Amino acid sequence: MTESIEKELREEIKKDHKYIVSLRRHFHMNPEIAKEEFQTALKIEEELDKIGLAHKRVGDTGVYAEIKGSAGGPSKTIVLRADIDALPIQESHECEYKSKIPGRMHACGHDAHTASLLGAARILNAHKDLFSGTIRLTFQAGEEIGYGARIFADGGYLDGADRTFGMHAASNVPAGKVAVVPGPNNASVDWFKITVKGAPAHVSTPQLGSDAAYIASQIVISTQALITRRTSPMDNVLVGIGKITAGDAYNIVAQKAELEGTIRAFTPEVRERTKQLLSDMAKQTAQIFGGDAQVEYKDFTSPLINDQTSTEEVQKTAVRLFGEENVIKNRLASLGGDDFAEYIIKVPGTYAYFGTGNPAKEGTTAAHHDSKFDIDEDALLQSVSLYTFYAIDFLNQE
Repeated sequence: MTESIEKELREEIKKDHKYIVSLRRHFHMNPEIAKEEFQTALKIEEELDKIGLAHKRVGDTGVYAEIKGSAGGPSKTIVLRADIDALPIQESHECEYKSKIPGRMHACGHDAHTASLLGAARILNAHKDLFSGTIRLTFQAGEEIGYGARIFADGGYLDGADRTFGMHAASNVPAGKVAVVPGPNNASVDWFKITVKGAPAHVSTPQLGSDAAYIASQIVISTQALITRRTSPMDNVLVGIGKITAGDAYNIVAQKAELEGTIRAFTPEVRERTKQLLSDMAKQTAQIFGGDAQVEYKDFTSPLINDQTSTEEVQKTAVRLFGEENVIKNRLASLGGDDFAEYIIKVPGTYAYFGTGNPAKEGTTAAHHDSKFDIDEDALLQSVSLYTFYAIDFLNQE
């Protein structure tokens, strides 16, 4: 790509900024949670129609489209991804585009991701003569519950592709900067429920029963020892229990207790080992005190491990676009999960974080999933640009 053409595309992206902001605000005002993104999907399809792109549904609320390049050159394929779901949060941030749906909010930036990919699609489709090969656009539902990525992967929408690429807003990264880091970036996410069964008795005669509440308490304490005494200090892993229910009345030895929690890890090996340790410990602890424990797991997402080669490619594009000083290459990994991991497992790729924090703009440095969360909308220039230019750079790369 010549300097003059790149300059032309940059100017087009700047001219489209108001359009991208308007899209982001529309999605922000009309948030829908995982598996309920019906109006969001319709809006995406409406915009794709305006761009002139055919599309299809993936699952009930995912949307897929393709852009075929017309330039001569390599016939490669890149998959671009944006997640589209919101959260069950009541927005407390006062702004002109505040959520209109009670108890629903885009508190993680997925509205910005969706708008950015639509913005990039508009530019890319208008300049198909600048690249060869195919760009697959995937607007993925249900990221917050680890659902939508596998629908695309299992449905064959990644098959035969050469690269995958996605981005996420980051309120703890200054607006104007982009973080692109090889290796583990996000942890795996497993939900678990431990059901403890005991035997009831009057609290005055505990020896006649088996106290499920006591057993559950011992399991909670012992989970910490799994990390501090059964796991290497060099392995990053977390076991957290967020919900406990037990018993029927204040004066009855509890006959049942339930614990719900999560395991987070950065490698498949540590993940599986920790699950086995937790299961063994829960069952053995219950047995010691005369009860029984069963452990149930749900695999929400795998660890997100950026491919080295793909990451270096994105870094190169980002440095050219934003300058070396604005590309972060050593950001700490997060124990939060993201199911873009399933894309990278299927096809080599990388996940970048574009900064949206600006202390001068209210809410933009709030943590993700905070009811005051917002973004610096100027950051949409970076996200649209990186989607656009990396796709072109990769497809034209020999």
